Amino acid sequence: MEDNPLLVVLGPTASGKTRLGVSLARSLSTELISADSRQVFKDMDIGTGKDLHEYGQGENGVPYHLIDILEAGDSYNVNAFKEDFYTIYGELRKHHKVPLLCGGTGMYIHTILQDQPYTAIPVNTDLRASLPQQDSGKLRDILLTYPPAFTAHADLSSAKRMVRAIEVADYLRRNDLKIIKRPVLDPLVIGLVPDVELRRSRIKERLQVRLHSGLIEEVDRLLKKGISPEKLTFYGLEYKFVTAYLQNEMTRSDLEEKLYFAIRQFAKRQMTFFRKMEKDGVIINWIDAGQSPEQIKRQALAMVAKKWNL
Repeated sequence: MEDNPLLVVLGPTASGKTRLGVSLARSLSTELISADSRQVFKDMDIGTGKDLHEYGQGENGVPYHLIDILEAGDSYNVNAFKEDFYTIYGELRKHHKVPLLCGGTGMYIHTILQDQPYTAIPVNTDLRASLPQQDSGKLRDILLTYPPAFTAHADLSSAKRMVRAIEVADYLRRNDLKIIKRPVLDPLVIGLVPDVELRRSRIKERLQVRLHSGLIEEVDRLLKKGISPEKLTFYGLEYKFVTAYLQNEMTRSDLEEKLYFAIRQFAKRQMTFFRKMEKDGVIINWIDAGQSPEQIKRQALAMVAKKWNL
């Protein structure tokens, strides 16, 4: 086995990645590192789909990391995730374990698989406020005012990404970026992909389960705890729409319909990002998520055995 192995399990929402990740971690006697941008927050359990029961307890429980590490209302970003990941990764490797990264936040996973130093560059709110946020043509013109060496990274696929590219270029023109030496990872990336109809049906079913399991009450508790509606809206999806419902901005039927549609669109964006990762050179070994958990696990373990002769 290589010195720096990493097993990754990814997929869109409702694809079954947590179940597979936990099952593989148990079989490989390792620990799971969450790659979910919202599960880091405490008291945000139902809306983020932590599914902590999947991990088990006691001697049979699977240890997990980067879940419930911050208070709800705090902030977290891709660079903080990267720093936390490498700290945990190093500790697990000291014990000769194959770390397992599992989640659906593509940006987090991508920054580990293809180390991106620019994630350390901070947000410049004043610069952003001065930019034509939605005018792609003007944003391209602004990018051209910077030296090519500072814009080689630029992703021109959306206005949002061009704003970030300008922010990075502006920082590089004024500052030296310290490059941190990271381990050269030897990853095996396994992706779960349900067909569109299965994905939609799972999303619909899971949403109903969450609504009947206390999702609305969870958001209400967060509001009463002092988390602002603006902050909960920033967290998106369940927190955004349930907050609007609790503020009488929509009916219960509107909540269910609009949230279902929003989660569907989110899952579609996740798949688009994973496909972009593949175009960037990340090899993802896809498994049909419509199979039984046992079939999926068997295929995944076969991939692990082939990769590292385990």
